[in-house]
Amino acid sequence: MAVAFTFPGQGSQAVGMGKDLADAFPEARAVFDEVDDALGQKLSQIMWEGPEETLTLTANAQPALMAVSMAAIRALEARGFSLKNKVAYVAGHSLGEYSALAAAGTFSIGDAARLLRIRGNAMQAAVPVGEGAMAAIIGLEQADVEAACAEAAQNSVCQIANDNGGGQLVISGAKAAVELAAKLCTEKGAKRALMLSVSAPFHSALMGPAADAMREALAGVTKNVPSVPVVANVVVRPLSDPDEIAARLVEQVTGRVRWRETVEWFGANGVTTLYEVGAGKVLSGLARRINKEIATAAVNNPADVDAAIAALA
Repeated sequence: MAVAFTFPGQGSQAVGMGKDLADAFPEARAVFDEVDDALGQKLSQIMWEGPEETLTLTANAQPALMAVSMAAIRALEARGFSLKNKVAYVAGHSLGEYSALAAAGTFSIGDAARLLRIRGNAMQAAVPVGEGAMAAIIGLEQADVEAACAEAAQNSVCQIANDNGGGQLVISGAKAAVELAAKLCTEKGAKRALMLSVSAPFHSALMGPAADAMREALAGVTKNVPSVPVVANVVVRPLSDPDEIAARLVEQVTGRVRWRETVEWFGANGVTTLYEVGAGKVLSGLARRINKEIATAAVNNPADVDAAIAALA
């Protein structure tokens, strides 16, 4: 009867997120103040008032989503909750891995915010706008998607970036190659091949310069042993060694987010409930499609905090 906490990635952001937590819990408000101070910017104002296009910028969305997740964690802790005593594992989807590590004490909130700002800027700068692309492929076997990517790539880059489960794979790389791969996937019988509105080809080999930037940034921050093991995106196994955690975060920039396998790993290792901590309910929806045996719950507002405290008491 184990519990795991999961932390959302980019795409879960929405104007107004976290405001009710900040209003209800001084400990949550302190998180947003700490992130604002770390970045030297009133990110909380953008989060709560918009405009949406500014919040959605990668360099803003990444630390903002971490801030909401950590506000929820601090609200739980204000009610007596202990991650170490109640949760077996943590994991996060892409940038959510940083939120998971901050929750488990590997990074301070300020360092997590600064790392995610660097990550967002580096990912944006790695490829000129318009040269990269991503597409969601729905309802096609992974082997067929990989074959389409290989055929489309030739001397270019096209690869699976996210295995989200429930028949959804996301491919990423050079624009022409991704467009061709999407067409090939449709010909192979995909239900849908949808070009995504993203600013860069995340989790592809084209992100190499961003991986280098993160290697340098991670070398310069204090990294503690997490209070709870983190199941890393790129290797789908729990890590506790700070140096390996950092190395896997570097790999993650160009590597695949193996979310389907992560949820399957939880199911195979005794996890019966997944809590999605932070903005939105994207991961809960994915988990239900991957493993219907695992219960899901979200913690993103004061009522959710009350419910989680009652359930985990």
